[in-house]
Amino acid sequence: MKQYTELQHKKVLVLGLAKSGVAAAELLHELGAFVTVNDSKPFEQNPQAQSLLKKGITVICGRHPEDLLDEGFELIVKNPGIPYNIPILQDALSRELPIITEVELAYHISEAPFIGITGTNGKTTTTTLIFEMLQQGHRNPLIAGNIGTVACSVAKDATEDQVIVTELSSFQLMGIQEFRPHIAILTNLYDAHLDYHGTFAEYAEAKFNITKNQIESDFLIYNANQQVLEPYIQRSKATKVPFDSEKRTNIGISADEQMIYWEGQPLLERSIIALPGKHNLENILAAVAACVLYGCDKEKIKEVLKTFTGVRHRTQFVREWEGRKLYNDSKATNCLATKVALDAFTEPTILLAGGLDRGHSFEELRNSMRNVKGVVAFGQTAQRFIDFAKTCGVQSTVEAENVEDAVEKAAKLSERGDIILLSPACASWDQYPSFEVRGDKFIEAVNKL
Repeated sequence: MKQYTELQHKKVLVLGLAKSGVAAAELLHELGAFVTVNDSKPFEQNPQAQSLLKKGITVICGRHPEDLLDEGFELIVKNPGIPYNIPILQDALSRELPIITEVELAYHISEAPFIGITGTNGKTTTTTLIFEMLQQGHRNPLIAGNIGTVACSVAKDATEDQVIVTELSSFQLMGIQEFRPHIAILTNLYDAHLDYHGTFAEYAEAKFNITKNQIESDFLIYNANQQVLEPYIQRSKATKVPFDSEKRTNIGISADEQMIYWEGQPLLERSIIALPGKHNLENILAAVAACVLYGCDKEKIKEVLKTFTGVRHRTQFVREWEGRKLYNDSKATNCLATKVALDAFTEPTILLAGGLDRGHSFEELRNSMRNVKGVVAFGQTAQRFIDFAKTCGVQSTVEAENVEDAVEKAAKLSERGDIILLSPACASWDQYPSFEVRGDKFIEAVNKL
């Protein structure tokens, strides 16, 4: 860990706990700051706050006192999920108090450089691919951010011969000042988190923060097929590396039906890739570009692409059963994610879908239902999804009690050569506490077939 003395003897407020808040508070305490933690969860129900208090950190729980900022804080480190429109943060902004997230702390103490990955979709798959490729290539990577351990916890023990591969959300990136990844990746931009950011423009600006501090010796890898990115890409001072999944190009990384190319020259054959889907080809191109720039051996990259079948709960190949291939895409909690999953397959598909009823339309899926021969629906939206599937001309529709029941019914409905795909297009909370639990139940049921 670098010797970072800027916060020594300074009063710092950590707003919100969870994993990132606890890690930030402990690190700040270690760096010699006078730390106060403020969390809305009552102290007696807050084991994390109790643990911090035992370490000598001031803890205020159960509410956000209106006069808290009168104590003379010089910095606020906030949990990324806390919106800026709450009164205490509005007060902080009016006082021109700097507000950061723990990723900024990680950057200041890390001896290792960063590879930062952001975008609306594909972050986790791209991050995982990069980590796996660099690991296979003996480049000594670490993984952090949304996908793994809190970044500042990883950075504490990182050495200069390592690299921290970090998945970054727009929430995290809004709270950076000097954070500068050596390689930044912007996978794509679509409307998302507008309840937090307010407008697409504000959301895009937050994502652009990943490259705002980069210089010419750094690299920005971005999706050349998205025109919406152009105004932001042009503002970056980094060396630009576009990826194009639609045609062969002479700059950056690109692909046609047969090959992946680096600066127009053949790099590897697409036939070796185990991970299905056009969206995953984009993720692969971004990941391969990062690893090439980082000096990873081509053969090591190929080894990963031959065996990597997906991140858990994200179009994850589970097993083949009696000629059917079964995939877990429980992370698909909205129609866009399910649309992307359906478009990844050309085989006849049995779709398992449904869940929490938020009243949203399924119409966005219509053009992607062309290969769906059967639907097994569950949860609050089961009947609505079945009604929609019938208007799309789906041959067979069945209602199931839950995901486990849906697997059994899909097995009976399917034939050899079919894809059985769990991609719910809905949140899980009507029947399961999280999409992870829903996906785990699917995997258990699949393995019992």
